[in-house]
Amino acid sequence: MTQAELKTTTISRQTIDTYNPATEEVYKTYYLHTKQEAEALIEHSHQAFQSWRKTSLQERATIIKKIAELLRRDKANLAQMMAKQMGKPLALGEGEAEQCAAICEYTAEHGIDALADEEREISGGKKGIITYQPEGVILGMQPWNFPLYQCIRYSIAVIMSGNTTVFKHDESCFETAEAIQKIYEEAGLPKGVFSCLFVDGETADELIAHQHIRGVTFTGSASIGRLIAKISAEHLKKNVLELGGSDAYLVLRDADIDLAVKTCVQGRVMNSGQTCIAAKRFIIEAPVYDEFRDKYVAAMKQVTFGDPTDSQNDMGPLARVDLRDKLHQQVQESVMKGASCLCGGEIPEQKGAYYPATVLENIQPGTPAYEDELFGPVASLFKVADEAEAIELANSHRYGLGGGIFSKDEKRATRIAREELDTGMVNINGYAGPQANMPFGGVKESGYGREHGGFGMKEFVNAKSLFIS
Repeated sequence: MTQAELKTTTISRQTIDTYNPATEEVYKTYYLHTKQEAEALIEHSHQAFQSWRKTSLQERATIIKKIAELLRRDKANLAQMMAKQMGKPLALGEGEAEQCAAICEYTAEHGIDALADEEREISGGKKGIITYQPEGVILGMQPWNFPLYQCIRYSIAVIMSGNTTVFKHDESCFETAEAIQKIYEEAGLPKGVFSCLFVDGETADELIAHQHIRGVTFTGSASIGRLIAKISAEHLKKNVLELGGSDAYLVLRDADIDLAVKTCVQGRVMNSGQTCIAAKRFIIEAPVYDEFRDKYVAAMKQVTFGDPTDSQNDMGPLARVDLRDKLHQQVQESVMKGASCLCGGEIPEQKGAYYPATVLENIQPGTPAYEDELFGPVASLFKVADEAEAIELANSHRYGLGGGIFSKDEKRATRIAREELDTGMVNINGYAGPQANMPFGGVKESGYGREHGGFGMKEFVNAKSLFIS
């Protein structure tokens, strides 16, 4: 049932008000499914699976290519939605739609080969076939920071592999979820292959137990990830978790400092810093620390914020006022316990969930800036004596999603990235977001499982072995 249909039903429904973070005014009121209606959607998705699983890989790829075309067609409208839902600047929103189209194209182009049967010789002159068969209905639960991408990232992979999915978006992004479903169905995806669940988080957790849910994919905080993993384990449901990150970027003494500064500003303030793989901790060798710090602070002071529909602003607001206030509390606590605030660190006297680009140094163990993830435009600087100390500090954090290294010696940087950094992804002399052809995911409390690069298409399939005499 669409939001329009839910609104007109006669039963009493729970509603959720969402707010435009730039104005703090109500943006949308959404109507929720009852648990029984959500269960009926899962049943419908299971029925759709019975036919979708039998469609050819080529047919699936054709529909996914069409989805890419429609995402590009609608990118301006989708960007407007994201700006009003969570404050994303319009140019960034349109770029997100382009990235999603590229994911669709990569999946359509490479999915046929990735999911094709494989033949292997086995003992006794027999023939072995490995076939990748879809498993059923996958429950997707995704956050607000990339309203379009978070959904496309998982759903296109599971749809290509022949599964169906029911999707619970963050409540603030129900509008985008419904727009995605319309695009999918306009492209030719049969009804029920992708369905939106308009439910709260507690109800979504309860749905994991449903007999037709065969797997769960979740992006969000480590605390909620633990809960999802526990519930999934109780019901023996496979899950993929992409959780928090506090990515460390190492600036070695032979780095190009100007390049490092420019890149690390971009990596910290993109999407107002609300990115799991944002550059968050900057670990700088002592001989170049002062130069990097002074140039970095000067550059961060130039970062502008304001109306996300105004292209002159580098950042929009944070997604919600309460998230802004939590970030500020983390900064204040870190400063009270010894950190120095070199710029920013104050809530602007204006409407909207805005927070300035902020830089901290002299950060002490046990404080939020040292131990936790700062989900906003706050950079943490650390001075270390040498490469060994830089690696030790980078790896000491409980998260292990991404990271980076700046060094003019590419061979050295590559060795450190390959052999030393305990993360799922590493940038060398640059900052790159998720790429359609490269695996995406982390280690430690950043979760497990991989998406993109063909890996996501095999997370929820049965790799079935056939032995033929």
